[in-house]
Amino acid sequence: MSLDLDKIRTQFPALRSPTIFLDNPGGTQIAQPSLDRISRYLIECNANHEGAFATSRVSDALLHEAHQAMADMLNAARPEEIVFGANMTTLTLHISRSISRTWKPGDKIVVTNLDHDANITPWTLTAEDRGVDVLRVDFHPEDGTLDLDSLRKALEARPRLLAIGYASNALGTINPLQTIIKMAHDAGALVYVDAVQYAPHGPIDVQALDCDFLVCSAYKFFGPHAGILYGKYDLLENLFPYKVRPASGEPPGKFETGTQNHEGIAGVLGTIEYLEWLGRTFGEPLSGDSPWKFQGRRLHLKQAMLAIQNHEHQISRLLLDILEETPGVTVYGLRDPNRMVERVPTFAFRLKGMHPRMVAEALDEFNINVWDGNYYAIAVTERLGLEESGGMVRVGPVHYNTLEEIRRFGEALAQIAQSV
Repeated sequence: MSLDLDKIRTQFPALRSPTIFLDNPGGTQIAQPSLDRISRYLIECNANHEGAFATSRVSDALLHEAHQAMADMLNAARPEEIVFGANMTTLTLHISRSISRTWKPGDKIVVTNLDHDANITPWTLTAEDRGVDVLRVDFHPEDGTLDLDSLRKALEARPRLLAIGYASNALGTINPLQTIIKMAHDAGALVYVDAVQYAPHGPIDVQALDCDFLVCSAYKFFGPHAGILYGKYDLLENLFPYKVRPASGEPPGKFETGTQNHEGIAGVLGTIEYLEWLGRTFGEPLSGDSPWKFQGRRLHLKQAMLAIQNHEHQISRLLLDILEETPGVTVYGLRDPNRMVERVPTFAFRLKGMHPRMVAEALDEFNINVWDGNYYAIAVTERLGLEESGGMVRVGPVHYNTLEEIRRFGEALAQIAQSV
């Protein structure tokens, strides 16, 4: 069943405006059920943790439900494997200190040039603190795919950890994680996955991936500004936490330092309820040979993300055609229309003769939002030789964007190109 975009767009109050939101890789618009959960929390049960009174009890129950809902979305084994925090960057800076506590001088870790800096610098900083060597894996600049030969060579050094992205927030590349994670585990490395860019676009199954840790941010998948860390329970249980003394000694509490953003966590629950509705309404039955054998909310969430994927493959093909046909445009990353399943609909490009900022400003005059610069994927723009000249323009639709909006973007870009 195809998505009914008219019905879906009614779930997003911001979409009532005439703006075309193609800045989604930097943050999506928020779904109404998430807004409802936030406001109801602040009105009905705004209280701190573990109080001997009703609003605190209701608050604690709701926060536990949010942990369970996020476990359902990621197919975690239990809600205690879900840690909430301010954002992916803060969570990674925090947990990296715990993960690295047993590292010794001369140990090695691996990062990649395809990643957002939030999955590079926290590890290089803590490696510097511990006297650990950092090995960098390159990507192929011609198509934006990870250099697996470079990765194999790095893993021969038996690193303690591999930090890897699920999908590039700059070029859209989806990494073959199941293959990569097995390679890393065979080499004795823990695997820390940045799924921030992938989470709005496809289903995530941490048990099937067998990753050790995975992070994402709700504001990238139609919710509030909140970060989520998944970790295998035995790893979280045994990691030393940097926390204050009264805080819980068990996961997830020992990593959820201080008073959390309770209304934000409630909003994450609302976002997952929106995705559950989408799966119930537009999801197809999973085929008999599907690797997913789910029921209830976990089933509906997988159906939702598969329906989103199908819609976004159409958007990706149209967007790629428009960019390739526009005079003066150079597209970076995968450009083979037969390989759209290997990328999310996040496209980066340059327009000959115009600084990326000028392109973004020109599109703003058409009421079209896009990003420019490096989007914190500075290793990518440096590797492509574009950092000093302003990076790239990034256009990133999600499932609530229509094919008509993509065509209007194409018309605007063509007018801008003609003016150069």
